[in-house]
Amino acid sequence: MLASGRKGSLILLVAVMVSQGGCGKTLQNFNLVSDGQEQAMGQQFSKEIEQELKLYDDPEVVRYIDDLGQRLAAVSKRPNLTYQIKVVDTDDVNAFAVPGGYLYVNRGLISHAENESELAGVMGHEVGHIVGRHGSKQISKQYGLQFITAMLLGGGDPGMTRQIAAQFAGIGGTLGLLKYGREAEREADTFAVQEMYDAGIDPVGMATFFEKLVALHGAPPSGFQALFSTHPNPQERVDNARRLISRLEVKDSLKKDSKRFQRIKSRLPAIKRREAKDASQGN
Repeated sequence: MLASGRKGSLILLVAVMVSQGGCGKTLQNFNLVSDGQEQAMGQQFSKEIEQELKLYDDPEVVRYIDDLGQRLAAVSKRPNLTYQIKVVDTDDVNAFAVPGGYLYVNRGLISHAENESELAGVMGHEVGHIVGRHGSKQISKQYGLQFITAMLLGGGDPGMTRQIAAQFAGIGGTLGLLKYGREAEREADTFAVQEMYDAGIDPVGMATFFEKLVALHGAPPSGFQALFSTHPNPQERVDNARRLISRLEVKDSLKKDSKRFQRIKSRLPAIKRREAKDASQGN
């Protein structure tokens, strides 16, 4: 809890920023939320999200996704956060991050990634949003003085908390209301490429996955709409990723895939249904 004098100083600072007319631009790049406050806020959001979304409970799949995410987080620019990484039980192809180290990966994303590198590319991008603190910055920008003041005082409107949580997860048709700008998306991509490289994963998978989105750009199939909404401009993302990769020192030890990823993928219901359908058509 902040001392009353410090509370007043911080709130006064926010008020001065707003009164000077530069609130939107300033808050986009300046964050009054401490690491501890961001984690507490993320914990509240995650509770709301997990009341609405069904989590996938196959322990082997969940353990693998957590291991992969922790590998990326460990080499990120915010390695000291406690990252909570979970799998959402839906065919939708997407992943999303919540401030404070919470990362959710949809089962459909795992099914549609061709290899570990492609999956790590999307996950690394979401870790990048956490590293860049894009969520808390966007909240500051969108909700402004009222929400920041309530947060600094240790309070807040439960209804607003639910609303913001729903925006992060795209619950109830709110997908995209907290959409990040191009600068944040580029920064998250930059972080992701470096994370993959440092974790020993070939970052080219990030480019190849978004190349798939470019190929689907005219009419994304069922399940891909969420990813199209939260990750715009796929061709720009491809070009940026390949440019970043070209600047890295060549490293022969980088891995594109793993047997564990393929084994995990084969456990998923969408893959099993596909294999059953192929077998029946073969007969």
